[in-house]
Amino acid sequence: MPDVDTIRAFLDDADVEFAAAVDGFARAELAIRAEPASDDAARIEAREILAILGRGGWLAPIPTRNLRRIALAREAIAAASPLADAVYALQALGSTPIVLAGAGGDAARWVEEAVAGRAMGGFAMTEHEAGSDVASMATTATRDRSDWVLDGEKAFISNAGIADFYTVFAQTEAGKGSKGIACFVVPADAPGLTFAGAQVLSAPHPLGRIRFDGCRVPAEACLAGPGDGFKLGLATLDLLRATVGAAACGMAARALEEATRHALERRQFGEPLAGFQLVREKLARMATELAAARLLVFRAAWVKDRGAERVTLESAMAKSYATEAAQRIVDDAVQILGGRGVLADHPVDRLYRSVRALRIYEGTTEIQRLVIAGQLLARAGEARDRP
Repeated sequence: MPDVDTIRAFLDDADVEFAAAVDGFARAELAIRAEPASDDAARIEAREILAILGRGGWLAPIPTRNLRRIALAREAIAAASPLADAVYALQALGSTPIVLAGAGGDAARWVEEAVAGRAMGGFAMTEHEAGSDVASMATTATRDRSDWVLDGEKAFISNAGIADFYTVFAQTEAGKGSKGIACFVVPADAPGLTFAGAQVLSAPHPLGRIRFDGCRVPAEACLAGPGDGFKLGLATLDLLRATVGAAACGMAARALEEATRHALERRQFGEPLAGFQLVREKLARMATELAAARLLVFRAAWVKDRGAERVTLESAMAKSYATEAAQRIVDDAVQILGGRGVLADHPVDRLYRSVRALRIYEGTTEIQRLVIAGQLLARAGEARDRP
């Protein structure tokens, strides 16, 4: 049973039951799976994991936008398998723009297939020269009668080459910046869409480039037109950003569990490591930071689930703090484990390689802090201007 006492104020009884169920599933079915030995193996494993998640119904909170359930699922799954968490995250990222847009027809069917674990999603926003500065993207969408024609290349795209569909962001008019960005849902087998190559990470995670060369899609593939596409992308990230913090908490919790067990079992100088004050200090700091991170994550999810239109400030705080804290916690776990902590087959080494990316994707820590400061200053300005 996961620790729900810390965040109990943000959960109802059904959430607590869900937390126990998803934790049991993750430990029984995901934690036992071996880490893929290569990028090719990771791509095969990701598809197998997707089927497992779909059969178990664990992706069901995505279309209903139940943020607390998504966060609970990602926390438990990330603790057991960072690769499985990446699969879960991309099902959410690929499907949520379709859900938020209220799209029907083929787009809605992609969501149904994604939740069932039969279709893998991708979220194609990032480019080599358009990361934090999304508005500078160079991929274009040109109207040709009733169709749209996409040209350009996306990079650092999770599930590139194995996704069945992508939600794609493209510039419709040069010089318009964010006001020209539209969003499309594009099947992976659309003519003119090709996998341009893998980008291999140190931790198993299917990543790569996709290219559009005169890729023609019908008008109904457009989820949001010029300008509204940018807003749809931001709304998607605003909704899901806190769940990145949840994944970080899951990885940190697993690291703390491994470090605590090791500290009790490992003996040096005639006593367990847990008897040394410096080790105790590390464990205390790790546990405290983890609790604080979880509170921020589930505060953001709770506010959203209660009907808030945006949780920009809450999500930015949750994501930035939780991912940075998780990096420190995992690093401390490696230090406590010593040589064992850097062996490639140890869970903590896998966590060490996996947690780093969380501080970058869906908005770097630095961007989140700019967002937080902007929100605080805006609120202060509004208060100052009130009579």
